[in-house]
Amino acid sequence: MRTILAPLTLTSILIHSINMTRSSPWLPAAEALALMQVRPQTLYAGVSRGRIRAKPDAADPRRSLYHRDDVQRLAARAQGRRSSEAVASEAIQWGEPVLPSAVSTVAGGRLWYRGQDACALSIEATLEDVAGLLWECAPPRLSSDEATARDGMPPLQAGLRALAMRAAVDPPSRGRSPQALRAEAADVVGTLADALIGKVPANAAAQPLHARLAAAWRRPRAAPQLRRALVLLADHELNASTFAARVTASTGASIAACLLTGLATLTGPLHGGAARAVQALVRQAEQLGADAAAREWLAHDRPLAAFGHPLYPAGDVRCAALLEGIELPPAFADLREAGERLVGEPVNIDFALAALAAVHKLPADAPLVLFALARSVGWTAHVLEQAATGHLIRPRARYTGPAVSVD
Repeated sequence: MRTILAPLTLTSILIHSINMTRSSPWLPAAEALALMQVRPQTLYAGVSRGRIRAKPDAADPRRSLYHRDDVQRLAARAQGRRSSEAVASEAIQWGEPVLPSAVSTVAGGRLWYRGQDACALSIEATLEDVAGLLWECAPPRLSSDEATARDGMPPLQAGLRALAMRAAVDPPSRGRSPQALRAEAADVVGTLADALIGKVPANAAAQPLHARLAAAWRRPRAAPQLRRALVLLADHELNASTFAARVTASTGASIAACLLTGLATLTGPLHGGAARAVQALVRQAEQLGADAAAREWLAHDRPLAAFGHPLYPAGDVRCAALLEGIELPPAFADLREAGERLVGEPVNIDFALAALAAVHKLPADAPLVLFALARSVGWTAHVLEQAATGHLIRPRARYTGPAVSVD
């Protein structure tokens, strides 16, 4: 039975909480429990399921602090103070799950691919192995039957064009067997890979994708870390690009059209383009010093893209896995120290991708290429899953325009 605080006690705690949150968005456990009116086990379960962000208390590392916004959202929902419309509208903003999926999840601060720890898989697995796991088949050969010419275009432009050309002629996904869709998916992902990677030496053409990338970039020593990056980036629940791909799949569109939707969404600066912001911040840190650069970004109301992630309150595990064995260049090490001190959040996968590119002197667009190539495997898994349901994703809008007269 949960303990209900006396009204006076609860009121005093809430007043104290409001005063405290004017300077910090983090609450100690007592205040979080008072707001939610639950047992400690319920609070901890919210953290393990990724619904409540938490971090160690700097004053006492044995204790944790909990993000006020998450606590208040769950408290209001539990107490029935929000309408179903309000709950639904918040679901797409790091809120409750909005679609059933068996592909991947973030739970307990870890990333899981069909029940397997993604970080553990990244130690030895290839992207092809992960494709087999997520698509529920033997590891496919991710290459196209027809060569894709880049014609001197940048990788992203070439990838968008290649998918668009296929989307215009490929058959729809609706009404076809899972086996046929998987075979086509391997070819479509291969088309995208050919466009993103470009020409490779003949002896590398049949290699796994990470080896083809290393050969195309002439960085053979980077191959193991490229492999690990691809595995870690393969899927991440219903992120923006994956959700967009699933919506497209729900209409019965072709696999190429679904991946084109995902890739177009990935190009946004708040998604796959975040590593570019990290690279710009590092360049500024090299000129001004890490502390000054970070402070200037914050002063101009620009969030530090390299720090924090709502689903990993204790730190992005993908970042930690990718940075294993990488000696950070001085500019990155200084920026990491300054940013974590100023923001109070650890570095994330975007920081790790930018660092990987810098350490191995990869092309400037390498982080986005890695992101797009890896995530195409996850998009495909969700497309296959959505196609199997046969359901159209069609949410309603909560109208906020001029008043209408309904007879």
